[in-house]
Amino acid sequence: MGSGDADGDAGARGLSVLAEPTRARILREIRDAPDGRAMVSRLAELLDLRQPTISHHMKALLDEGFVTREPDGRRAWYRIAPAQADRVAALLEADAEPAGEPDLDRIADDLTARFRGVVSPETVARCVRESHDMLVASGGPLVASRTSAFAASRLDAIVSAASPHGRGRPEVLFVCVKNAGRSQMAAGILRHLAGDHVVVRTAGSAPASAMAPAIVVALDEIGVPVGGEFPKPLTDEAVRAADVVVTMGCGDACPVYSGRRYLDWELDDPAGLPLAAVRGIRDDIEARVRALLRELLGTL
Repeated sequence: MGSGDADGDAGARGLSVLAEPTRARILREIRDAPDGRAMVSRLAELLDLRQPTISHHMKALLDEGFVTREPDGRRAWYRIAPAQADRVAALLEADAEPAGEPDLDRIADDLTARFRGVVSPETVARCVRESHDMLVASGGPLVASRTSAFAASRLDAIVSAASPHGRGRPEVLFVCVKNAGRSQMAAGILRHLAGDHVVVRTAGSAPASAMAPAIVVALDEIGVPVGGEFPKPLTDEAVRAADVVVTMGCGDACPVYSGRRYLDWELDDPAGLPLAAVRGIRDDIEARVRALLRELLGTL
């Protein structure tokens, strides 16, 4: 691989790390500190976040080489790594720039090619426009890439619902209010345990703009990655495609169709709770997910 390829890979990884807005904010606070360094406790105070949340993001920045760690007794200072100063400055400058308008035609063209012969170009274009409008309404960053992912998930659901006998894999939809806590934990754990043997989707009756940081930390502790997941609105296609619909505190927001199994899991909302409480909810969800997976596949 040439140096140009290596530089491109490094840039892509950097953008991926900074796709989480909190990490860009952490780097900006360190850069703007009077002596160019900061402790986790101070960053938590400035960003109004819990220290474990800051530590989780700091580890990602440290692993990528954005920052260096300077032990100071039982504490540690973090600085922007000198070798990465120019790269950090460029990434932060790009992050501060207003996002351009999503190229919906290009997204639709790509998805039309992907679903050629299965979904009409008109349906793809309509799905892309609707997905974009729904995500804009709920707020959040990375609208273009999220529009593409959300539209693709909806189109997959349309195809699946139209040919239920050809699916071969059970499909589960987890629904809560904000799709930023309980449903994301359940989906992440089920994907982690089932792999490709179960199709997993999530949705929210009133989706938030981003996942709660404590959810990311709680899942990371047990080896469950979040990946590129984000809150998504509840759609008719997702319900129609599901074999099992699991609701969590969203009332009657989910439409009911014959032939689907509906479960209502009574779980505390983790929003605003300390990490210790979130861990308890996570473990409760894991036990329920494992029981559901045993019913679906006869495993675990």
